Amino acid sequence: MKILINDGIHPTGKRLLEEAGFEVSTNKIAQDDLPAKLNEYDAICVRSATKVRKDLIDQSPNLKAICRGGVGLDNIDVDYARSKGIHVINTPAASSRSVAELVFAHLFSIARFLQQANREMPVKGNSEFKDLKKNYSAGVELTGRTLGIIGFGRIGQETASIALGVGMNVIAVDPYLDSAEVSFGPTSHQFKVKIETSSMDEMLKQADAITLHVPFLGEPVLGTKEFDQMKEGVFIANASRGGTIDEDALLAALESGKVAAAALDVFVGEPKPRVELLSHPNISLTPHIGASTGEAQEKIGIELAEKLIAALKD
Repeated sequence: MKILINDGIHPTGKRLLEEAGFEVSTNKIAQDDLPAKLNEYDAICVRSATKVRKDLIDQSPNLKAICRGGVGLDNIDVDYARSKGIHVINTPAASSRSVAELVFAHLFSIARFLQQANREMPVKGNSEFKDLKKNYSAGVELTGRTLGIIGFGRIGQETASIALGVGMNVIAVDPYLDSAEVSFGPTSHQFKVKIETSSMDEMLKQADAITLHVPFLGEPVLGTKEFDQMKEGVFIANASRGGTIDEDALLAALESGKVAAAALDVFVGEPKPRVELLSHPNISLTPHIGASTGEAQEKIGIELAEKLIAALKD
């Protein structure tokens, strides 16, 4: 069987597929050229760059599996593919820790004004050092504060694990889950805590910081109504999907002070986020790198390969 890896895979994943007897191609085929070439393959593995929609599926009757190296499947017509008997595979477990650690990198940054200081120190550090020190000396500690987590799946639970280790309180919101047991601490000294989920309204009223770990389902999860319910000076972090936060409402909440600072790894209109977000002094920014660590990429490659081998050998 032939497998097209169109958006890259860690060498370990490629090796596992080849050892299982598959012919693996990592030569990227442009989106416009896929209709003419994809039927030469039994499976395609993508990330977010390549889209596998109904028309492409219809033009590839030989296709037996579509794999997404990552969590979200919004670039694949999942239900239609499955209705055609095609396996649809993703890797929800592999990148959870990397995303959770990025969230906390951002939260620590906005709690201590690092994103602003890092912009101004190269320009003003030699001439206005004392002024900058005064401006950025009003940071806060995360310990003892409350983190609201919207979406309590694997990534949300990993985020809770770090929060507990930092000494934060956790309020989780998830309509599909009543509770989850979260482990934290090193392997040699593991602690376990059962966290019961709460309502969105209760979380919004109590959280000092809020992070989202949900798919985009066509409507924002946080908009003007939700921002109005939040505590004054709340932190917001989003490393899930662009569109889960109403960006206009976020900018208004930043302007009013309702939101003290935000941390964004994802944006509406990627790869061209709106300039108002990119230039805002109270937003910590990264270019959608939540799962982009060496460890996560290897785990993604392994999980993808193992699931694909099982599906095609079935």
